[in-house]
Amino acid sequence: METKNIMIVGVGGQGTLLTSRILGGLAIQAGYDVKLSEVHGMAQRGGSVVTFVRYGEKVYEPIVEEGQADVLIAFEKLEALRYAHFLKKDGAIVINDQRIDPMPVVIGAAKYPENIIEDLGKKYRVYQLDAMEEAKKLGNSRVFNVIVLGVAAQHMGFSKEDWLTVIENTVPPKTIEINKKAFELGYNLHS
Repeated sequence: METKNIMIVGVGGQGTLLTSRILGGLAIQAGYDVKLSEVHGMAQRGGSVVTFVRYGEKVYEPIVEEGQADVLIAFEKLEALRYAHFLKKDGAIVINDQRIDPMPVVIGAAKYPENIIEDLGKKYRVYQLDAMEEAKKLGNSRVFNVIVLGVAAQHMGFSKEDWLTVIENTVPPKTIEINKKAFELGYNLHS
């Protein structure tokens, strides 16, 4: 199997690290060599957070080069735009349709770009969803990241059962049921 390169991007506090742990755990359970790296560790709220998950027969390098990512999972629209150049030509972007203004926009030094999802759709296979809205319907807005992961899971070749097992083993015990529901919801969204 060729090495798979997955990139997870978001803003501090959105659960990028938990998401990469779920994906890394799944690849390990499947018997692959796995390298995880958190590149821009600005994990305070509002800072950009990027995590790479690489898995395959033998993975030597934890960093994904530009133009090499198979799947880009973006928890926020501007982060999707910022890191889209890491995608392969036939790569897929799963975008949570959420806007979180970065500091330069908050203080008026920059403008938040318009039509991000439409523009990305001209170059890449884009799967968008309003995961925050879906998570609120489930009764817990914090599981929106697992909904996004559910959509992305369709592009990674693992069984739904394997995903659910790893979620069960990774998330805090009292959140297992809601996280499994969130994953299922995402998994069934764009199928």
